[in-house]
This record gives sequence, structure tokens and C-alpha cells, in this order.
Amino acid sequence: MKNFKSILFVSLMLTTFGLSAQTNIELKNPSLEGNPTQGQYINGIIPTNVPKGWRDCGRSSFPNESPPDIHPKGFWENDILANDGETYLGMVVRDNETWESVAQRLPTPLESGMCYSFTLDLARSDNYWSNSHMSGSVSNYVTPSVLRVWGGTGFCDQNQLLVESAPVTNSDWKSYTLEFEANSSYRFITFEAFYKTPVLVPYNGHILMDNISTFVAYNCDEEPQLASTKPIKKNDNIVPPHKRKKPKEEPKPEVKEEEVAITASVTKKAKIIEELDRKTIKKGQRIRIPDLQFTADSETLASSFYPTLDEVFAFMKSHEDVSIEIGGHTNLKPKNKYCDALSERRAKSVASYLITKGIDKDRISYYGYGKRKPLLRSTSEEANKKNQRVEIKILSVG
Repeated sequence: MKNFKSILFVSLMLTTFGLSAQTNIELKNPSLEGNPTQGQYINGIIPTNVPKGWRDCGRSSFPNESPPDIHPKGFWENDILANDGETYLGMVVRDNETWESVAQRLPTPLESGMCYSFTLDLARSDNYWSNSHMSGSVSNYVTPSVLRVWGGTGFCDQNQLLVESAPVTNSDWKSYTLEFEANSSYRFITFEAFYKTPVLVPYNGHILMDNISTFVAYNCDEEPQLASTKPIKKNDNIVPPHKRKKPKEEPKPEVKEEEVAITASVTKKAKIIEELDRKTIKKGQRIRIPDLQFTADSETLASSFYPTLDEVFAFMKSHEDVSIEIGGHTNLKPKNKYCDALSERRAKSVASYLITKGIDKDRISYYGYGKRKPLLRSTSEEANKKNQRVEIKILSVG
């Protein structure tokens, strides 16, 4: 009886101080050791070799595609050596909207409401040559991609996106520190190569992965404790999505109502798109998205214009009875075929941005008008700037 009371007392003490739920998790084969294998068809057969303890998720998601590669052995002209142990994993994203991922069953599940941190080594080779699935010609799969980590209740399940890295652009190994909070209990973990979003057109890219550390558990209102088999390099490419409790706010001094009104009038954020007003918009109305700029001859948006699109997103989110068309327009200089294609890609880029942030895709369409609807019939510099634009067309209201 005495021993029982002692055990009960210790258990209660552990629970009181939040120690009982902090279970670190060791992955199986975290260094991704295996037989170097090139993930491609061999005599019409897809190889199934993946590092021991891991499962290829592509067999269920994309059964006609090859699995990840176990390096190094000069595959795809990649000559980077392993950073830990003898081998590492290479995963690609493809221009036919397929990508690679691997999963494993955890020895103990991630715990709901618990935060975790871990490190791993990521890199991108300057050479990863293979055939493009869309064109059939040889392509270098080097467009920067990201690593996504999913929690699930079965192999390759994607119940919660736990964390996403920044695009991997470094051609030498770098240690990335990732943190997340589990919103449920997950027994399975998936590591996935994916496109940098928002993405207009799927592209060919890859990431290399090695040396995954222990998943260190900690209470989300505490500073994370990191575990690694070697010193962690400082890295600014970190996405810290876990939620931490905010510090207790000091009482604010009493402010008179007239002072509040004056302050609000001064600090209120200026509206970027004045015409985007639920009270005045009409079906068929076209509204220009002002000063929206793209990289030359590209659909890539300058990040400085995200606030403008965020205003469109906020409007669409607040008014779910509104549906729109995103229309792209070019200047009059290039040929029609080029203008049509470029304007459509740019319109799709804007639509993809809004959809990625959470707007139902059924409420947004896009169209490339090319140079068929110019505001000014001139090729002067001023005319080009005005003609090259993106507009919102109100398709329905209410």
C-alpha cells in the first residue's frame, strides 16, 4: 500500500508539472540509409526500394509514377555526398501535377495539443536531369521546392499539414529547424516534396533530405528544446507555425471616446481598391487591380503586391454571395498567341493566390484576353503600362 501511494504521488507530481505528456519521438532510420537506387522504370517495372522503415506514398497517389531516389550514385547527374551516414533521399515535383513523398508509422503517436521541434538536413543539387513528363524532352529538375510534413491516422494520410519549409535553394547541406503543434493524435508521419505556392503552372523540381533528428516534445507555452546528433546551424529559412500563449497584457489606460474616434480616423488603413464595395458593385462591372506587377515575360507576382490581393481575398471572404472572373491583359507589342498565353497565365496566377488562401474555386474563374481589349491603342510606354493589367469582373452578386 505504501509503494502504491508513492507511485501515485510521483504520477501526480509529473502531471502537475506537465512532464507526463512530453514524450520525444525517435524515427526509424532517420538517416535514410538504404541501397542507392534510381527511381525509374527498369524493364517496364517500377522499383519499390525505399529506405528501411519508410513507405513510398506515390504507389497509392500516383501509381504510374516512379518512387523517390536513394542517393548518392550519380543519379540524374547529382554528385552531392551524404551529410550523415552513407545515403540520403531525393524527392521530386513534376510538371504533370505529381510529386513524391514517403511515410512511416511512429513508435508513439504525436499528442494532441503538444508542440514538437526537430531538425533535418536539406539541399538542392544544381543537376537533376530527367525527362519532362509534359514535353518529353530532357529537363533539369531544379526549380526550388518545399518540404511538407503531414500527420495522419494511416500510412500516407494527410490529416494535418504540420509544417512546411521555406523553398530549398541551397546547393550545400543546411540544417533546417521546424516546429509544429499537433491538433490531434497522429501515429503516422509523411514527408513530401511540394511546389512553392501559390503556383500557376506545375514545374520540375526536387529536394534532398538527410539526418532527421528526434522529435522533441514540449508544452506550447514554453521555449522549444531542440535535439540533434550534431550542432544546429543557424538558419533563417524557418517556418514556425506552432502557437504560443501570448504574454499577459498590462491594463491599458482609460481613453475618452473622442480620443478613440480621432485616433481611428488617423490610423485607419487606406483602401487600395476603392471600387470593391459591396454596396455599389454590379453584375458585369470590371474593376482594375491597381499597379499589379509581374516579373517581365512571367506570371510571377512581386511579393510587394500581396497586400493588394489580400484586400481582394478579404472582400471575397466577407461576401460569399459574390463570384468573380480574373481577366489578364497585355500591351499591344507581342504577337497574339504570346499575349493570349501570358495574360491567361497571369490571370490564373492571381486566381490561384486567392484559392490557395481559402476562396472556393467555384467562385473564381480566369481568362486571358491578350491584347484584344486595350485601354489605349498605342505602344507608347504610358499606354503599355495601362494596357498591361489585371481586372476583376463581377459575375454574380447575391
